[in-house]
Amino acid sequence: MTDLRGRVRLLAYRTFYRLPARWKRRIVRTVQPTYTIGAVALVRDPQGARLLLLRQPPGSGWSLPAGLMDRGETPIQCAARELAEETGIKLPPERLRPAMPNALVHTKGQWVDMVFETEVEPDDAFTIDAAEVIEAAWHRIDSLPPLTVSTSQLLAHYGIGPYKDYPEVLTK
Repeated sequence: MTDLRGRVRLLAYRTFYRLPARWKRRIVRTVQPTYTIGAVALVRDPQGARLLLLRQPPGSGWSLPAGLMDRGETPIQCAARELAEETGIKLPPERLRPAMPNALVHTKGQWVDMVFETEVEPDDAFTIDAAEVIEAAWHRIDSLPPLTVSTSQLLAHYGIGPYKDYPEVLTK
């Protein structure tokens, strides 16, 4: 039985590699999973004691400034753009740096979060986009408000929040 599978697989590979390049690309794009790419801004105060969080509709908890990349945009440009759109904090992309880890792959939901960090002097005069954001505020890292599930899981990768001591929760 295994020998038959091996021969069928060999025949399939030989056939595939003889196809025109255009057909091979179409087959690969049809069979391979696709991922949505987003960018997240992890914004702390210069002392690292407070974190900028947003409350967004439908209001199920606090989250981070984030959004999906536009066509032709790099992840770091997306993070800077989303931060400006959602909070009014305008930073050049050079002020953001890749977090470690920079890319968090969510295989079940098929999306990738590219995470960037920066420090900003706290100012409560936010210019929020009322269509996307209900409220923006600085919160002490040692006493965070209720977070969305995805935000809690993301922050745990950086040792922040309720799951910080239980990273194995994220791998299940």
